[in-house]
Amino acid sequence: MSNKAGDTHISFWNGQKMPIVGLGTWQAPDAVIDSVIDTALEAGYRHIDTAYVYGNEAAIGKALKRWFDSGKIKREELFIVTKLPMVGLQADKVEKYLNRSLAALQLTYVDLYLIHFPCGLEERGENLFPQDESGNLILDKTTEHSMEAQVDAGKARSIGLSNFNARQIKRIVKSARIPPANLQVELHVFFQQKELVAFCKALDITVVAYAPIGSPGIYEFIEKVGGDIKSIPNLSPLNDPVVVKIAQKHKKSPAQILLRHIVQRGIAVIPKSANPVRIKENFDLANALVVLSSTAEDREIEV
Repeated sequence: MSNKAGDTHISFWNGQKMPIVGLGTWQAPDAVIDSVIDTALEAGYRHIDTAYVYGNEAAIGKALKRWFDSGKIKREELFIVTKLPMVGLQADKVEKYLNRSLAALQLTYVDLYLIHFPCGLEERGENLFPQDESGNLILDKTTEHSMEAQVDAGKARSIGLSNFNARQIKRIVKSARIPPANLQVELHVFFQQKELVAFCKALDITVVAYAPIGSPGIYEFIEKVGGDIKSIPNLSPLNDPVVVKIAQKHKKSPAQILLRHIVQRGIAVIPKSANPVRIKENFDLANALVVLSSTAEDREIEV
């Protein structure tokens, strides 16, 4: 998982390569998908991250088909990631939900298929977050090994995990026939996940950082699923004085500094934006080599 300055990909245990900067699409509504995909592909992005629960796979699929039909890009040039929802973790439902994602994306395979969360929810109609009368999520039994069958069938080139901790990852690896190639977790300068990253490196599991510049939209999402946001600190890495100072000194945006800090650790990033200028800036991380420690008392800059 080591990454030299300027590297553009990370490598999976099976030899597959993932572009180190991808386009995140969480909370990206259908209305902006066309312009977002166009801007990203024109800027050089070749890694697009989505999920069944995002509800935008069909819009992404339409945008990608337009590009494929134009001849400007080929399917094999792209790295597409989607995720199994919590209501699909039962053995007889994994293929069902992957098929739905593939149909929406208008693809025959995805490059990486992730288990979105380590817990399963009971499937009740089309409700992705079913709750009981008290407002509690309705849990169900889960299985991970049906994911391997999707690789066997050629519907997923690699499989992986999202939001799993070290104990949960260890359980999967111990019994897996096809090991997970990637872990996607929240990771940014305020939450560097150093122990988890080291654990994954020892197991030859690559890491992707979501919310790499922070995630203002998380508060709305937590409220949507019935969570309490009052106890969650409202912190913004983009406005951190040290980050802003570094950005000003080197004529970079705070987002570029935060993203470069992650990718130089050999961790891929999937920043999300609908702003064309920011989409382009997030992809251009050259000449922004930065070291930021996890404590305010010990931060240094290397350029």
